[in-house]
Amino acid sequence: MDILWAPWRMRYVSGEQQPAGCLFCTVLAAPDDGKPGILSRARTAFLILNAFPYAPGHLMAATNRHVASPEDLDAEESQDLWRLVQRALAALRAAYRPEGFNLGVNIGRVAGAGVEGHLHLHIVPRWAGDTNFMAVVGSVKVMPESLEETFRRVRPHLPA
Repeated sequence: MDILWAPWRMRYVSGEQQPAGCLFCTVLAAPDDGKPGILSRARTAFLILNAFPYAPGHLMAATNRHVASPEDLDAEESQDLWRLVQRALAALRAAYRPEGFNLGVNIGRVAGAGVEGHLHLHIVPRWAGDTNFMAVVGSVKVMPESLEETFRRVRPHLPA
């Protein structure tokens, strides 16, 4: 049997990497956008790499303000969030040439929210045949590139 090692996943599976407080509020306070993977900022929202991606190029657009649901946003926050989604789609198309996208918001733990209480929208590039037997048989996801490489590929396609 071949073994595919993915030791970085244990931090996520074990809950070891959970920061105290809100993940998004914590990364917003970081002195360097590159370290937490913040690709772009608007006045009231930001675009960040997903540290545990479903696919290469998996990004998230999140509000700066700690709010739980879209109806809690003011007009500027809604506009900034969707502008970042539009910019992310354009950047991912340029960097990866995906055949489609999944966009999603999970509101509440039972809906699958990994970070409850801080609104964020997932942007996941998709390709025909991008799932395989590994997830079903081995409960393993094979990621063909590192987060650093994803940052390097996407960042040049996002205007400052």
